[in-house]
Amino acid sequence: MPTAPPIPPDTDAAAFVAALRRLKAWSGLSYRRLERRAAEAGHSLPYSTAATMLGRERLPREELVAAFVAACGIRGAEAEAWLDARTGIACGPPPALVPVPVPVDATPASVPVVATPLNTAPARTRPWRARWTLVAAAALVTALLGGASASGVFTDDEEVHETRTSVRL
Repeated sequence: MPTAPPIPPDTDAAAFVAALRRLKAWSGLSYRRLERRAAEAGHSLPYSTAATMLGRERLPREELVAAFVAACGIRGAEAEAWLDARTGIACGPPPALVPVPVPVDATPASVPVVATPLNTAPARTRPWRARWTLVAAAALVTALLGGASASGVFTDDEEVHETRTSVRL
């Protein structure tokens, strides 16, 4: 590994997977050796999964990217750069900047012009966390409504009048 490892692109999934292929070539490791090195680093990366991941143009899951870059020998900030690039591609382009209004009577030297993003979420968000939060909330609402319905909360308060439907009257 005399040269520097490839840098992860943040443009699209196909370019990201192509960069992962270059990373594998840079490492010089076989798929089975990658599997062993991932296990040594505390990850699970079956060789067949790594081969399938590099054979497609789809964006791989975050845990696969983490295992793959660790198996290739990438650690620390460089590994985080790969995960950040993957998250950036998965979450879409960065949010647009909002212009900050400047007071009319202010001089340009006294007012710093700062643009703030529309979405102030951290760079590495996990979209599945929000999805599972919604699923949990929907399950809770369903359980509460089902319990309320079963206990008769949604019925009228009028007393049920006695009806004679029995055959033995």
